[in-house]
Amino acid sequence: MKALQHIELFAGIGPDGKPFVERLRVRELDNGDLQLVQSPAFIKGVASGDMIRLGPDKTQFELVQRSGNLSIRVFSRGDTAALANQLTGELEKLGGELDTETPRMLVYSIHVSCGFQAIEAILNRIVGPDEDSAWLYGNVYDPTDGTTPLNWWQDVLQPE
Repeated sequence: MKALQHIELFAGIGPDGKPFVERLRVRELDNGDLQLVQSPAFIKGVASGDMIRLGPDKTQFELVQRSGNLSIRVFSRGDTAALANQLTGELEKLGGELDTETPRMLVYSIHVSCGFQAIEAILNRIVGPDEDSAWLYGNVYDPTDGTTPLNWWQDVLQPE
């Protein structure tokens, strides 16, 4: 395994109509694939620990293997500091990690084996009552339509 590095991947079209990229920390594996060190804030469909392979243009990627982590994004119109203070400790008790904290956004990674119900109960209790903030999964729904469950976790949660 090689040292940590940064890559830039296409993340979408901004409000100005121009494409934008997200800079991600990755670890290059011996075979050339890359492992995400943190869940992305804007790139959909992947989470911390997932392995990806860059396309020829180096801004697109192919998912090689999932880590089993969920990516959770919390957005707020106000400062996220109070939310982070409440939410981070609760998710850490389940093994989750705060990957990114900005004044308006938090990004967490947590293994799917913690259970959707337990995770969502925490998020709905802390984020739900605040009408200035909302949370969503970054890698649970199809990036194309945003509603069709990807169901990748069924393979992770199935006993061998």
